[in-house]
Amino acid sequence: MKSAEIPTPQPDTAFNAPGKRNAVRAMFAEIAPSYDRLNHLLSVNIDKVWRRFTVKKLKDVLDRPGAIALDLCCGTADLTLELAPHARVIGCDFCHPMLVIGNEKIAAREARQATLAEGDALHLPFADQSFDVVTVAFGLRNLENVEAGLAEIFRVLKPGGRAAVLEFSRPIVPVFRQAFEFYFHNILPRIGALLSGSKGAYTYLPKSVSNFPPQKRLAEMMRSVGFADVRYHNLSGGIAALHLGERALPPASAKN
Repeated sequence: MKSAEIPTPQPDTAFNAPGKRNAVRAMFAEIAPSYDRLNHLLSVNIDKVWRRFTVKKLKDVLDRPGAIALDLCCGTADLTLELAPHARVIGCDFCHPMLVIGNEKIAAREARQATLAEGDALHLPFADQSFDVVTVAFGLRNLENVEAGLAEIFRVLKPGGRAAVLEFSRPIVPVFRQAFEFYFHNILPRIGALLSGSKGAYTYLPKSVSNFPPQKRLAEMMRSVGFADVRYHNLSGGIAALHLGERALPPASAKN
């Protein structure tokens, strides 16, 4: 079977819309140089385990001949690089300094199946039904409209494709939840501010997680925009959750 071509980006007329996206983009540009180091330090490297688990849950789709993946809000391309050994992948983010670092990592690892593109997750520069897999890791909560972001993911996903949303969530064990929330809201922001020089970014982090839909609500939102077979996995006691959803094949295709 001939390998599918990487979809060509289309013009994005809403890229510079004002609001939360501009503040988020500026914040990530500020912390880009220390982003990877702090992520791994503050999570004790458990974020790497979560990304590998995500790829494992997508591997059957990624292994299809000619499969193409899109990694949204890719930042410095950590998940993009986890996907790249299995399929061709485009990492997409609207923060240019993060993409610069991501491209350096891709070049260093000679990950020839990975490409980065600059774009807004609410107004993706790709045609309908372009990708077999769409992922977003720790980025959905940063969007101005979570449901609109999910609808955009659904739009670019091929029938028979799978979406994966990896995001911080609500710990499910009561005592552990209380201890983690104390760390997350009181200790992590101080360490992050000290090491990154940005107080705002690591104060924003726990606030953005608190405002993000919990596991069951996010699953409902995925179903509401059209995803089928929606399910989720709590990771590390619910510190994070991986939500998965499919774009169903049309009835005639399903029969074949």
